[in-house]
Amino acid sequence: MRVNPNPYPDLLADIAQTQQEIQTDEQEIATGQTVNLPSDDPAVAATLVQNTSQTSEVDQFERSLGSVQGEMQNADSALNSVISALQQAITLGTEGANGTVNAADRAAIATQVQGIQSQLLGLANLTYQGTYVFAGTASLTQPYVLDSSSPSGVTYQGNSGVNTVTLGNDFSLQTNLPGSELFSSSGTDMFQSIQDLITSLQSGTNIGTAVTEVGNSLNAIDTARVFYGNALNQLNSQQTYLSSQTQQLAQEQNTIDAADLPNVISNLTTGQVSLEATLETIGQTSQTNLFDYLR
Repeated sequence: MRVNPNPYPDLLADIAQTQQEIQTDEQEIATGQTVNLPSDDPAVAATLVQNTSQTSEVDQFERSLGSVQGEMQNADSALNSVISALQQAITLGTEGANGTVNAADRAAIATQVQGIQSQLLGLANLTYQGTYVFAGTASLTQPYVLDSSSPSGVTYQGNSGVNTVTLGNDFSLQTNLPGSELFSSSGTDMFQSIQDLITSLQSGTNIGTAVTEVGNSLNAIDTARVFYGNALNQLNSQQTYLSSQTQQLAQEQNTIDAADLPNVISNLTTGQVSLEATLETIGQTSQTNLFDYLR
């Protein structure tokens, strides 16, 4: 039987390998992952990079969806307030059309309608996160301003453009209706109808006709508001889909990369025992060689 006269290189190599295995096991226990460096498993690492990229994309879609959802909810709420204000104007106009109401009472009613007119102007100039919601694509421009030279009392400064956002690989959505379509369409111009009602109340003529105008504007806005309801339903469905994608990607990552902790801990314990045994062997070998030298 041949005895290795110089076992140290082999023993040191065993120590280095065992220490590397222990370090790997400790890292897996700390992170809960089997692949912590691309060199651990290049194929799995490439799959994880793709999974991370997809997860980041879905997260971005979800953040954008939340912002769009907030804007559209605010727009829908504003339109609900517009409809309520127009209903109040109709009620006041109907009261003013009553033949028993005198000129002073009609003037007081006209003043109340002027208050509604101001309220409607504020709602049409709704902002969300620093941008104007009803300005078309000119979101940094206030859509409506007072203009005494205009028959309606206001001028629209926005445009007729619409915004579209991508919230998924196969999902895009129009996110707004411009004020020119909502509030200033020919024949159903909200500001014109309110101004006509004020003028009629002040003069005591054609009040019924003006009330009908306001009613037509209300109906047009109520119909257009359906756009926001439908869009919010689509957003809710997309949010559910994106959430399911997030869960699926997380499960995939866990399946690919999750460390088998009981097994890793067992390997770590075995490695530590092996390392101690190797170190003890080196110690004993060193003592033996010293004794041989002394003899």
